[in-house]
Amino acid sequence: MAFGSLAATPALAVDAARVTVTDLEIFTVKVNRRGNWLLLRLHTSAGVHGIGEASHGKDELVVRLLRGFFDRLKGRGIFDIEWLRQAVKTEVAENGMSGAVALSGLEQCLWDIQGKVLGVPVYELLGGPLRDRIRNYANINRSTEDRTPAGFAATAEKALAAGFDAIKLAPFDGMPPRLTDPVKLEQFTKLGLDCAAAVRRVIGPGRDLLIDVHSHFDLDRGRDLARRFEPLNLFWLEEVTPDRPIEWLATINREAKMPTAGGESIHGVRGFYPYIAARAVDIVMPDVKYCGGVLELKKIAALAEGADLLVAPHGPASPVGNVVAAHVSATLPNFHILEFSYGEVQWRAEVIDPPENVLKGGFLALTGRPGYGIELNEKVLAAHRV
Repeated sequence: MAFGSLAATPALAVDAARVTVTDLEIFTVKVNRRGNWLLLRLHTSAGVHGIGEASHGKDELVVRLLRGFFDRLKGRGIFDIEWLRQAVKTEVAENGMSGAVALSGLEQCLWDIQGKVLGVPVYELLGGPLRDRIRNYANINRSTEDRTPAGFAATAEKALAAGFDAIKLAPFDGMPPRLTDPVKLEQFTKLGLDCAAAVRRVIGPGRDLLIDVHSHFDLDRGRDLARRFEPLNLFWLEEVTPDRPIEWLATINREAKMPTAGGESIHGVRGFYPYIAARAVDIVMPDVKYCGGVLELKKIAALAEGADLLVAPHGPASPVGNVVAAHVSATLPNFHILEFSYGEVQWRAEVIDPPENVLKGGFLALTGRPGYGIELNEKVLAAHRV
């Protein structure tokens, strides 16, 4: 598919400036022990609806916030994105991740509605596409139950068979928080290194291996970890330490032989500014759900562009969030690669219509239709709804 060859879809015969928000549907979809998918459908006075995702906050709190934010948005125009961002910023700050995903989910819906009313894909509203293929890496972490070298290797083999040529795992997740015993620390460290090495053997030297440390290490052990990973030729090493103090990540980034990445749980331009200014990483990873939505992701990417950093949006959630992030990614001069949560459920692709379409090499195909070009699949949602 070449974006430039797509024929424009006629805009709806309505006055876009007069279209207002009227109703909200919330769908909670059961996935696994790691959490549900929270999907949204926002309705308007023109009979046009938009979809979005608000997954991976605290579900009950997110739903309550969504309803409260919607009460303020109801009756407003479909272009009131900056208004919404300012109207709920206090509640977002007070409620952390749950507040962020609630705002983001509604904001995503508004972009979908705008695209449908105007007859263009969302990427056209964001400056137009720079690429016609969005490369994805397979995050096999959430679908690997056997947390051993053999278990990770087996999942990696399946991801390769599905067409991906970049694989990510988080092999230190079994490490207890704030572990200080040096013997146990070394045991968990060696296990993680062994898991990564097993995946490297499976995927071979010509494919990309990504490692997420989920901030389990301090500065000294993080520096040592980066050195021990050098033989595996990583595509990137992600979030070795917490982001405070920021000097830890910045030090590791200066010394590491491989690229470093992170920032998945940071909210907004204000949150990312000190992270980027400190050059904590080479590659920033705003999540469209956590960072504040489509517009906020675009702003953060621009901030990173000014610092000559790459952007690789985080997003181990449903196909909805993946497609949303892909529309933004299509427009970014400094886009690197997009996250794909591989193998959590067999029916993943069918959650949306048309089904999620990942091509050889992990490239995501966008439809070129107005909005995000997708709809929710009612039958699949009903079969797995909480």
